[in-house]
Amino acid sequence: MTGTPKIRIRGLRKAFGSKQVLDGIDLDVEAGTSLVVIGGSGSGKSVLLRCILGLILPDDGTIEIDGVNVLTAPRRQRETLIESIGMLFQNAALFDSLPVWENVAFGLLAKNRARHGAARLSRAQARDRAGEILAQVGLDPSVGALSPSELSGGMQKRVGLARAIAARPDILFFDEPTTGLDPIMGAVIDGLIVDCVKTLGSTAIAITHDMASAQRIGDRAAMLYRGRLIWQGQAGDLMSSGNPMVDQFTHGRREGPIGMELRR
Repeated sequence: MTGTPKIRIRGLRKAFGSKQVLDGIDLDVEAGTSLVVIGGSGSGKSVLLRCILGLILPDDGTIEIDGVNVLTAPRRQRETLIESIGMLFQNAALFDSLPVWENVAFGLLAKNRARHGAARLSRAQARDRAGEILAQVGLDPSVGALSPSELSGGMQKRVGLARAIAARPDILFFDEPTTGLDPIMGAVIDGLIVDCVKTLGSTAIAITHDMASAQRIGDRAAMLYRGRLIWQGQAGDLMSSGNPMVDQFTHGRREGPIGMELRR
């Protein structure tokens, strides 16, 4: 054990024009733990994930994965680190033009195409592998032959989760995993997320507005407000943090230190 966090962020800043979205974020995520990030719309949650994924270049700061700064690492090393991340998008983000099994195996097939001389995965093998992963998220492998448009919202979330875990990633990101789901299906998806994270031994970061979900899937929690981390602690303490801003947010109170702001 080196004590190096799986993900280590220091001084992260990102602005869009005059809007400072991330304003000096310092954050550690230990290997094998799940962190939930909460905060209002526009607080910087999604931008934080996209910076780690390399989809947005921050203005300042460092992002380390396994002790390597992904912002300054050589291209191939950076790509390898980013490839170790699986992502469940807010609306599943499935490809309507592909059957479910190919959505699940999309990353595996993409890596297959990039191989040179190494053992290649046939489409039949990829389809079988997709069926196994669908079973892990509670779907019959026969679902693989369907189109995403034929699935309910809950089933689409499960397929999105299956795709996220297909390559057995070291890190998993979840963007509002229960959005659009009823409370029962939300609890089902949360349970699947917890099971998948534990089975893989992955490190996870989730962003959510759902406080029940946050407590179910998180070991630790953090709250963003105006681009700054204003609180970090155990996810089980979210509803009784003692921080007036966190308490107002988690209990959905209109009155409190967080005022309604005009969106620009």
